[in-house]
Amino acid sequence: MNIMREALNRRTLLRGLGTAMSLPLLDAMLPARAGDVAARPRRLQIFYTPNGMIMENYTPAKVGKDFPLSPTLQPFAPYKERMTVLTGLAHQETADGHAQGCAGFLTGVKPRATEGADLQCGISIDQVIGNHYADQTLLPTLELGIDVPSQLGSCVPAYSCAYTNTLSWRDESNPLPVTVNPRDVFERMFGDGDALDAASRVAQQRRRSSILDFVREDAARMAGKLGSNDRRKMDQYLSSVRDIERRIQKSEKLDVDAHSGDLAKPAGVPAQFSEHVGTMFDLQLLAMQADITRVASFMIGREVSNRTYPEIGVTDAHHMTSHHAGDPAKKQKVSLINRLHMQYFADYLGRLSATHDGAGSLLDSTLVMIGAGFGDPDIHDGRNLPMVLFGGGLKGNRHIQLAKNTPLSNLQRTVLQHMGMPVTRWANSTGVLDEVLA
Repeated sequence: MNIMREALNRRTLLRGLGTAMSLPLLDAMLPARAGDVAARPRRLQIFYTPNGMIMENYTPAKVGKDFPLSPTLQPFAPYKERMTVLTGLAHQETADGHAQGCAGFLTGVKPRATEGADLQCGISIDQVIGNHYADQTLLPTLELGIDVPSQLGSCVPAYSCAYTNTLSWRDESNPLPVTVNPRDVFERMFGDGDALDAASRVAQQRRRSSILDFVREDAARMAGKLGSNDRRKMDQYLSSVRDIERRIQKSEKLDVDAHSGDLAKPAGVPAQFSEHVGTMFDLQLLAMQADITRVASFMIGREVSNRTYPEIGVTDAHHMTSHHAGDPAKKQKVSLINRLHMQYFADYLGRLSATHDGAGSLLDSTLVMIGAGFGDPDIHDGRNLPMVLFGGGLKGNRHIQLAKNTPLSNLQRTVLQHMGMPVTRWANSTGVLDEVLA
């Protein structure tokens, strides 16, 4: 039990030479009655999978409680009691292609068709929520991904690559591209945040010690004021930070050795897809745990991605295979990719569930939203979108079948309300999904 007479300020930082490091939520930061869910910050985590979904392998066979999990959703079995599957959502503008599905996923808006700089979409819900909590966190939002954004021209006919690179829009004309380099994320969370080119970043890391070396003295001072439970939490948190540092440094060393004289890719990006995803997940978890941000989005691939997945026996390009024309073999390959992505997301749910947050877990206070910009990829079907919610205090073990063509913007508006920002108008929304919040 914590015996400190005053609650420790939630924004307390460990400080060192040029470094200020956030702490996880400790018992010492909570008033005597504040260990319950209501006292914890509300958080939002968004996961996006590209190139649609094979819906017959995704959609549960029954509606209501105690529904059977479909093959694609099977990885979520350990978290079914925290799970709400939604069917019937529509963003019908997606019938024209990948750009609309991706750009509308968090905005509910149809983007302007342009291959130039005159972009037009709408502010995304993650930015609305991040702006609302901006004075309470170090970073308003994190926008993360795996695939390096395309910078030039169009990625789909008549639409700039800006529409398929990201889910997040600061406003109607300014997309926020994802960060794919774990080192860049780490520096933004714990370092000076300066933008460095790849060569300068490598040089900096060769002469730099661990961030923990800079805050060691302050950490020891802080530990002396904490109860045993809080000391254990802080030790686990600092160990996690150091583990991520080591993994990033290992990737950087491999990149330096492989590309000495010609850095072909950013230092710190792991060569293996699974390692890259895992490192980005760990960074997001630390960001939520330390209240560095309360809102993060993650694209496990950008739209029209042609990544292959030999680890599951799929050596054909994802996007090309997704246009299956009814071929059972192609549909099965895409279903395997869909399930693999769900497995990665399920692994992250496990980390949230295992991370203490006051009297509960991070999953208790984090609403997790997982989906794609359209359903059947062969026709870019925007009439029945794959969408599943976890945690955040919502009831689980539910498959809710909404009225046909319920606007996706209704879910976006519902998420805003759940996060404490009720709005009366949002894109083409016709209301809030009360059955989700019930």
